[in-house]
Amino acid sequence: MHAMARAVQDRLPFLASPPPPAPAPARTRNPSLSEMLSLVSAATVDPAGTDDDASGSGSVFSLAMQQPAPGGVCDDNAGCAAPGRTIQFRLVFTDLTYSVRRSRHGGDDADGKLCLPVQLRSDRVTAAATDAHAPRTKALLDCVSGEAREGEILAVMGASGSGKSTLIDALANRISRDALKGAVTLNGEPLTGNILKSMSAYVMQDDLLFPMLTVTETLSFAADFRLPRSLSAAKKRSRVQALIDQLGLRAAADTIIGDEGHRGVSGGERRRVSIGTDIIHDPILLFLDEPTSGLDSTSAFMVVKVLRRIAESGSIVITSIHQPSQRILGLLDRLILLSGGRTVFSGAPSALPPYFAEFGFPVPDDENRAEFALDLIRELESSPTGTKPLVDFHRTWKITHAASPDAAAWAPTMSLKEAISASVSRGKLVSGADVAAGEMRTSYANPFWVEMKVLTRRSALNTRRMPELFLIRLGAVVVTGVILATVFFRLDQSPKGAQERLGFFAFAMSTMFYTCADALPVFLQERYVFLRETAYGAYRHVSYVLSNAIVSFPPLVVLSLAFAFTTFFAVGLAGGVSGFAFYTLAILASFWAGSGFVTFLSGVIPHVMIGYTVVVAILAYFLLFSGFFINRDRIPAYWLWFHYMSLVKYPFEGVLQNEFGRAGECFVRGAQIFDNSPIGRLPEAVKERVLASISSSLGYRIAPDTCVATGMTVLGQVAVTQLGKWECLLVTAAWGFFFRILFYFSLVLGSKNKRR
Repeated sequence: MHAMARAVQDRLPFLASPPPPAPAPARTRNPSLSEMLSLVSAATVDPAGTDDDASGSGSVFSLAMQQPAPGGVCDDNAGCAAPGRTIQFRLVFTDLTYSVRRSRHGGDDADGKLCLPVQLRSDRVTAAATDAHAPRTKALLDCVSGEAREGEILAVMGASGSGKSTLIDALANRISRDALKGAVTLNGEPLTGNILKSMSAYVMQDDLLFPMLTVTETLSFAADFRLPRSLSAAKKRSRVQALIDQLGLRAAADTIIGDEGHRGVSGGERRRVSIGTDIIHDPILLFLDEPTSGLDSTSAFMVVKVLRRIAESGSIVITSIHQPSQRILGLLDRLILLSGGRTVFSGAPSALPPYFAEFGFPVPDDENRAEFALDLIRELESSPTGTKPLVDFHRTWKITHAASPDAAAWAPTMSLKEAISASVSRGKLVSGADVAAGEMRTSYANPFWVEMKVLTRRSALNTRRMPELFLIRLGAVVVTGVILATVFFRLDQSPKGAQERLGFFAFAMSTMFYTCADALPVFLQERYVFLRETAYGAYRHVSYVLSNAIVSFPPLVVLSLAFAFTTFFAVGLAGGVSGFAFYTLAILASFWAGSGFVTFLSGVIPHVMIGYTVVVAILAYFLLFSGFFINRDRIPAYWLWFHYMSLVKYPFEGVLQNEFGRAGECFVRGAQIFDNSPIGRLPEAVKERVLASISSSLGYRIAPDTCVATGMTVLGQVAVTQLGKWECLLVTAAWGFFFRILFYFSLVLGSKNKRR
């Protein structure tokens, strides 16, 4: 026991009171949390974080280590508080339990109202079922408790599937409160969705950014979304520049984010930019899902160093982390180890060696404490008893090492409203004026027209820097137009010419819709960016829908003019200037309707290949029932509804009305009535005698130049008689608006980011 006490005092010097004098240790070690807290209280922290990552100058960790002042408050789980330090925020979560239904037989019901004693639980994850007929469930979280304080980093660690991300989601209100059991409070008050949304940020594991925007532009657009319109442009720029310095991104400020085809910032810089877009409003609560995942040791350390600065500026930082290095472990204040959704350790990282030594598995001096803990947990998980012994030991250890009564000095002395007001007064929560006033903000930082303007500007800038996408689409439209112009070059006014016009219009109008299929990946690429930005109220869904429509419209105008100029005059279509104008509008309306249809499907179908398959199939059905292959009056009654649902029907009938609906147009004269019949192969003299015989029988002379069938006759033959051309144009345009409304509802219903 004496050796154990000495080991504990060596690892946790603040437990000894008074601390015995000892020579400096021969081996360097990471600073304890007491030293960190004393250092933070003694250091003046610049909220803007102007220190540079590369040099580390200005970081509080470049100062000399200090011991706690006499009379400081010590907590076995967290360290020592310097006298006079004020803790404004304290997040406490108690008995968090979250279960999901098992997909196969063998699970237990852990969705009970109470957290059962450890001794009554099964050896692994869930509590014993109290009802043999209860639904089989698996507990992803099983009575997890803990706390996080302002100025600290709480890290959640564990193997894959241990419940790290689930706990972060539970604290960030990303799990339905109906499914989540337990309590989450801030300064003793329950955290509701509106309060949390106003004062927090959530950083996803994936870096969801626009590839062609620079670091400065990315953060500037985030500032335009999250900071209120009342804040001047100069102050927004100042906030962006301060954040760039805080994130250590000054050298990469003018570098594009980049993607697979465009060289941009490094992986670590990209991760820090992703964090910056979510903390532009300087939130009080920051949740991160494995921010160091996929990064090398140095980049991961830089990211956690940034989180350290954010915490020191007055925030509570809660993050999941996977196998941190020794340097990263030294930056953390609190650590929770999970196994199968249950807590196997909670406390300061410096308490890991005495904790596992007391458990009977001392940490070797030359081994990473975090790696040792994870390896030990994995070994226990593969044993017959699982991690139950460690869970039992943790509960006993927590009771044995309970905080001293003086630890109450850590408790906030303000109500939540007062703490938020004080935090805002010293520069936190830039967009939280309403919160500080006591009215939790449920609206957005800006009106919808400002959001729409910023979204439009961002999309246009990103699109303009990738002109190859539009140029490829324009090339496809022009090539298609040239092919059609050469195939149907200068059609004459004959029965065959009329039939060829029908084929030209059917192919041309369907082409407009098929070329819109390239819009499918556009939203799919932005889908997760949209989900991240709208999850915490960056902008409204309707603003995104309107912006998407505005940005997509100008290219459609260019494509319509290109196709119209390529085909109208070469094919020899009728109508002159007015005919050309309507023809162009019909093409534009077709592009508009097709783009809306594909955009709507992109909001419903999240996979590109499945989306393409569905788009091509449905457009084929639209063409089939458009009235070209089979007239309306010949379609079976049980399929007639699909004829009126066909998007191709209305622009097809509109251009037919524009071409054949003009007075004075004749497409069958005299003997041409015999074309496409056996008599048409006879000599002209024979045709004239037959025509004279018909004239005699009818009592009406049909001369070789007598008009037998006008354009209206052709329209009657193809059953295009119900709507006029302008009505067809309006219906086509209305389809485009209708599908964008459906797109809006698909976003509203499909962007629920909470687990059930």
